[in-house]
Amino acid sequence: MSRERTAELTHRGGMRFDATTGTGRTIRFGDAAGDNEQSPVEMVVATAAACSAMDVVAILEKSRQEIASYEVHVRAIQRDEYPQVLTRIEIEHDITGPAVTEAAVRRAVELSAEKYCPVSAMLSAGATEIHHRYRVRGTGERPVDASGTAAVTGPERRPDVLG
Repeated sequence: MSRERTAELTHRGGMRFDATTGTGRTIRFGDAAGDNEQSPVEMVVATAAACSAMDVVAILEKSRQEIASYEVHVRAIQRDEYPQVLTRIEIEHDITGPAVTEAAVRRAVELSAEKYCPVSAMLSAGATEIHHRYRVRGTGERPVDASGTAAVTGPERRPDVLG
C-alpha cells in the first residue's frame, strides 16, 4: 500500500512561494529569513532531524525510557557545485533522563536510521552520507554520560538493505 502526499505552491513575488500541503499545513518559502520565510534546503536538514527524533521518541516510549530533556543537533554540508546537494549530515540526539540507558538510546537511533525514517532513507539512497549519533546522560541512581555513533547511512545505499 502506498500513500500519496501533495502540496500546492502559489508564487507571491520574487523568490517567495506559499505552499499548502494536502493536510492543510502552510509553509512560506523564500529568501527573507527575517520574514520567517523558509529555505527549501534548510527545511530538508531540519526535516531529517525531526523525522528521526519522532522515531526515537516513539521507540524510547515503547521501551519505557523516561526522558527528562531531548535535543537534536543537526549539521549539514552542501556542496558548492550544481546541483548543490547535501553531501553529509550529522544528526546528534542528546537525551537526558533519570533512568535512560545508552543501549536503549543507541538502538532507537539505529532503528530510526536504518529502518523507520523515510527522510533519512531517501537522502541516504542519494548522494548524502548521514552520521546518526547520540549522547546520553542518565541522572538517576547510576549516572551515565555516554556518546557514540549508532549508524552511518548513504551515500547511494538503501537503508533497507544495510546490515
